Amino acid sequence: MSAIKTAILSFGMSGRVFHAPFIANNPGFELVGIWERSKTASLEFYPDIKIYRSLDEILNDESIELVIVNTPTNTHYEYSKKVLLAGKHAVVEKAFTTTIAEAIELEALAISVNKKISVYQNRRWDSDFKTVRKIIEEGWLGNIVEAEIHYDRFRVALSAKLHKEIPGPGAGLLNDLGPHLVDQAICLFGMPLSVYADIRITRPNSLVDDYFELLLNYSDKVVRLKASCLVREPFPSYIIHGLKGSFHKSRTDVQENALLANKKPNSPNWGEEPIEERGFLHTEKGGIIIREKVPTETGNYGTYYALVEKAIRENKEMPVTAKEGIQVMKIIEAAFRSSELKKQISLTQ
Repeated sequence: MSAIKTAILSFGMSGRVFHAPFIANNPGFELVGIWERSKTASLEFYPDIKIYRSLDEILNDESIELVIVNTPTNTHYEYSKKVLLAGKHAVVEKAFTTTIAEAIELEALAISVNKKISVYQNRRWDSDFKTVRKIIEEGWLGNIVEAEIHYDRFRVALSAKLHKEIPGPGAGLLNDLGPHLVDQAICLFGMPLSVYADIRITRPNSLVDDYFELLLNYSDKVVRLKASCLVREPFPSYIIHGLKGSFHKSRTDVQENALLANKKPNSPNWGEEPIEERGFLHTEKGGIIIREKVPTETGNYGTYYALVEKAIRENKEMPVTAKEGIQVMKIIEAAFRSSELKKQISLTQ
């Protein structure tokens, strides 16, 4: 079966670190080219690819089957729509779009033109999240009653990526890191009944939100999602409590740092966390109290693209569907409304 000829719409950090290495490393794909407006930085890493100077060049290239829409969030809807209408499959960086309506329209369009669309949620394949998911699914904690997921940083200075710092659609921390946390919460617990949010600006020169706390309310549990740019000494990133016990885990997946250092996926020890970062499990099984460090699962973002290949070539469901992207958008939109109105927003209406 022929490789899926693929083009990427940007070669910033997203393209260089999270997409190109896994596409180039997977024999099921062929990285044909990258859209660089004026530079040729990608040729240093992939000397045999084509540099596209416009989106139209990619859309008019009949050989391209899959396009990675990894441009700023406020362009996702426009570019993804053009990609689908050109008869190509699309992988769209998070956040999927800037509104629920845009996300719903893209899902419907993909169905109507018989093309696949997926939201890139690579953090599902972080070593830390995979470990948390395994602990919950294996029943070590019993029925979950409370969970916290953090994604904290210490970055007082504003980002050089102006599209994240200038007020407008898709800007701010909730649109940047929120999709990761919301998607992980949905993966673990499904859609909540309602959301209550506190979204703030905390850095001296910031013009967009750089702190958020979301309370996702379920019939039998509460899930707290929190991120801040001013956390120098972080909490455990995952704190899960159930009727049988508790589990704490740090956010220490090593893949991003390895990719930034230009290491290739699936190199020796790929995705293996340091042993000292193992999560801590305190529970009970068979009348015996267990308090121990738990081996960490191996992370691998390449799993996402392996599933994309299967979806396109075997007409399977994409690894992160448009419907799942819409669910994330519903929670984020409700969170902004909740913070503005200072009230709980139902998600069941």
